[in-house]
Amino acid sequence: MPEQGKRQLRRKRTAAATLLLAYVALAMERADAALLPAVYREIGAALQASPTALGSIALSRSVVQAACYPLAAYLSARHDRLTVIALGAFLWAAATLLIGLSTTFAQMAVTAALNGVGLALQIPAIFAFVADSIDGENRGMAFGWLMVASKAGTVGGTTLGLLMAPTSFFGVPGWRLAFLMLAAMGATVGVSIRAFAAAGSNGPARAAKPVRQELQELARDAKAVLRVPSFQVIVAQGLTGSFPWSALSFTAMWLELVGFSHGETAALITLFKVATSLGGLFGGKMGDVLAGRLKNSGRIILSQISSGSAIPLSAVLLLALTNEPASFARHGAALFVMGFMASWNTSATNSPILSEIVPPRSRTTVFALDRTFEAVLASFAPPVVGLLAERVYGYMLVHAAAGGAEHAASVETDRDNATSLARALYTAIAIHMAVCCLVYSFLYYTYPRDRDLARAETARDGGGARPGGEGSGSEDEVE
Repeated sequence: MPEQGKRQLRRKRTAAATLLLAYVALAMERADAALLPAVYREIGAALQASPTALGSIALSRSVVQAACYPLAAYLSARHDRLTVIALGAFLWAAATLLIGLSTTFAQMAVTAALNGVGLALQIPAIFAFVADSIDGENRGMAFGWLMVASKAGTVGGTTLGLLMAPTSFFGVPGWRLAFLMLAAMGATVGVSIRAFAAAGSNGPARAAKPVRQELQELARDAKAVLRVPSFQVIVAQGLTGSFPWSALSFTAMWLELVGFSHGETAALITLFKVATSLGGLFGGKMGDVLAGRLKNSGRIILSQISSGSAIPLSAVLLLALTNEPASFARHGAALFVMGFMASWNTSATNSPILSEIVPPRSRTTVFALDRTFEAVLASFAPPVVGLLAERVYGYMLVHAAAGGAEHAASVETDRDNATSLARALYTAIAIHMAVCCLVYSFLYYTYPRDRDLARAETARDGGGARPGGEGSGSEDEVE
């Protein structure tokens, strides 16, 4: 093989390996985010925390995470994205360790908030890296695989929490050990990514700029992104569309209240995540196909079908099925269908369109701003669901009970609480998904023009790339 051919093969292999690292990093980040809600019930019993209090723990993390998303754009402007991803992994691993060691509700709320800093650094850099690495015709499928990695991590974190929750080792509760184990794995991934970034940093060195100049450039970039109408529409739908998914962090708790064991709950959650992964792949592929045939509307049509379907399907799952553990198969089928149908938006529409409506140099910024705005409202979903369950639908906090009649009463209360929580979840899902579906309609008018303007600006900028920074990856390196 000629030397030039060998170099091209090495570049392709390096690009593929780097992309795989990005997928692994997102999987670990999602595992960390999923572990906390998976052990809500055990944390609530250990710290005597109500659903509202448990939701406030997630709220503290989400608010900090939303506030720190712009930091990812700033760091990506000064460092290569793999370094930013590795730093994020180190930070959330350290915070996860502290969560596992927390002995009071206040400690857990504070450490969960610190956990949000590390999580915020990774997501925009990962999504921008994938957008730069894949050509536009296959970008939906690439984001679909990114969604698979995300759901695989969520399944891993949820399963780890659910299976270890009822155990203990040398007097240490299993849910605490789950946090400690995940912290160790996260640190390992961070070390691996940092080593790979150091080994691959053989490109041209980036010219150092004063911090003030970098901040001014980022501010100009952010203002330009905020003025893009399609970005405003995607943010608007995200403010409502992300709320139900955040509310579904109570799914494991709801299933356990229905009467499913930890193992059965883990199996049902896994089935749901597998369905959303398949839905993400399907949505990404169909988005690419329809974008080729209906370039101005194909992706938007898919998202309206997906978000609209969540309303009746969640009604079947949460309101129509009986609160009996004997209905395992019916719950599983309902979770699978809902997970598959409701999960197309990110890979089919949101991420590909966000990649197209700005030049490559602005991709980390557009993803960071999108996650910031979406996370603000989504962060309120868990406490809102908790308040609805307690104040509107009659959820009752249950204290530890002895055997006999008290145990029977506790089981009956669990069933009533399952109904209360299910109604609260459906309220959060149905209203917000209906609004989300309607908001997508505005993209029919804004997307074609914004996409064409971004392409023209990229052509004027000669590709819009900055060495080692935004848009530095070749868009046709990995297919």
